[in-house]
Amino acid sequence: MDRQITREIVWNGLWKQNPGLVQLLGLCPILAISTNMVNAVSLGLATILVMMLANLGVAVLRNFIPYEVRIPVFILIIASLVTVVDLAFNAWLHELYLVLGIFIPLIVTNCIVLARVEAFAAKNDVTHSTLDGLAQGIGLLAVLAVLGAMREVIGSGTLFSGIDLLVDGASPILLFGDDYPGFLVMILPPGAFFALGLLIAARNWIEGRAAARRHTPPAADEALPAAEAGAA
Repeated sequence: MDRQITREIVWNGLWKQNPGLVQLLGLCPILAISTNMVNAVSLGLATILVMMLANLGVAVLRNFIPYEVRIPVFILIIASLVTVVDLAFNAWLHELYLVLGIFIPLIVTNCIVLARVEAFAAKNDVTHSTLDGLAQGIGLLAVLAVLGAMREVIGSGTLFSGIDLLVDGASPILLFGDDYPGFLVMILPPGAFFALGLLIAARNWIEGRAAARRHTPPAADEALPAAEAGAA
């Protein structure tokens, strides 16, 4: 696999075309389930698995799927994978499954999964398509993890609330003590929009600074040695 193409796919998924901060796809689960970090990361991991396998399956079958019925076939593949993930959560992580509720089945209708299948996996080989699903999923997972941590820390004063659903005997971290009153708005829908807006603004600021550095001419004292070297 070409190294340059690999780097581009990974960079697009993690930063340049991040599904949560740039494409703004799948906002319903991003905003609804990110009330704490454990829930957010759990849904993110489930989405990564579905995206990888969906891209892999479509890339394998893309030459056999008639163009006219490609969308129903893509949705059928995604729905089959989501059903497997849903049943696995129900069997092995039942308490967490009850917390995540309808948001695992809703991965079927998540715009991120269908968009990557249509835009990338249906046009590229198996290796690149699987990598794209992984990179886009990790990009979404990163947004969910940061968003969930922000909302949980500010809203409840804890971190890893609900970790006992994954690890027996584990307990959340109390960052501000038992007497922290909490900031209720952060664990309500308005807090989700506010926190996501801050993340998008932070990314845009970083991109703006990077673009400004690329277009800023070198200072006089930096350009002089280069000019002297050229003259020599």
